[in-house]
Amino acid sequence: MADIAFDEEVDITDKVCPLTFVKAKVTLDELDEGQILAIRMNDGEPVQNVPRSIKDEGHQILKLEDNEDGTYTLYVKKVGD
Repeated sequence: MADIAFDEEVDITDKVCPLTFVKAKVTLDELDEGQILAIRMNDGEPVQNVPRSIKDEGHQILKLEDNEDGTYTLYVKKVGD
């Protein structure tokens, strides 16, 4: 587990694109500016698309961590409100 403290966590391992980003975005929208969201996702398409889409929304990607079980955790800091 990362040494990054986060405010909220969402697991999108049961979703497929584009719902992976939609669920992550909805959760991110509920946070206040400066809060950190941990997004657990599967390897493959989500790892390729979700970080890019979140960055395109203007949020800050802090870290993408390999959980070594076929999933990754993406840490995102909400920018703007």
